[in-house]
Amino acid sequence: MLLPCPHCGRRPVAEFRYGGEDGAGRPRGETVLDADALADRLYGFDNPKGVSPEWWQHVAGCRAWFRLTRDTATDRVLGGGP
Repeated sequence: MLLPCPHCGRRPVAEFRYGGEDGAGRPRGETVLDADALADRLYGFDNPKGVSPEWWQHVAGCRAWFRLTRDTATDRVLGGGP
């Protein structure tokens, strides 16, 4: 699978790190989270089947963070990147 980095163009997925689902936002009004809530916040993803907006980082390249929309059932990138 190739992902579209906004700076480096299309590159193999092995160069990237998945950053989570887009749209989760930051918690509002929560200043302290217990260990379970923090773990859920950092690692608990819905992992939907179908179209999903996501964050990715090009860790083996320019290190840029970017959003893209991907069909998780087919790994087809539908939008985002450059």
